[in-house]
Amino acid sequence: MTVSVAELDAMPAAHAVELLASCCGSPKWVTNMLTRRPFGSRDALLAAADEVWLSLHPDDWREAFAHHPRIGERTGATPQTARGQAWSAGEQADMDSAGERLRQGLAEANREYEARFGYVYIVCATGKTAEEMLALARARLANDPDTELVTAAREQQKITHLRLEKLLR
Repeated sequence: MTVSVAELDAMPAAHAVELLASCCGSPKWVTNMLTRRPFGSRDALLAAADEVWLSLHPDDWREAFAHHPRIGERTGATPQTARGQAWSAGEQADMDSAGERLRQGLAEANREYEARFGYVYIVCATGKTAEEMLALARARLANDPDTELVTAAREQQKITHLRLEKLLR
């Protein structure tokens, strides 16, 4: 199901919450987006999405991260909407053809990343090969925690944009 910006602006809050939550798992982001309605245009909605995201506390970012499955897996620590699960599967589509050695490498990188930073490895997987995602994970393990949190937040912001674009017609 796709919606126009006008439909999103006019729909009951409960329905809008469900649609927005499929784009970003932070309840505070969803709530703040609701207060911004009506958006009036796609550009205004996307700008609001960025403004709200950047205004959030890092704990809100981590909450959004928890909705994502690890690269190579299907479910996250916090359940996503059915739409969010389908989008995640599509975003990680290259993992379906990844060999066992690559899958094991990503599983190991996921564990190292979570042990180092305390949250799931977030990468905008759309258009990336499994090899690229593994290389990025390994490179990002060298980041200090503050740098990595900002990097992960930027990746989440990209994912949210892509999902908003999928939601809108």
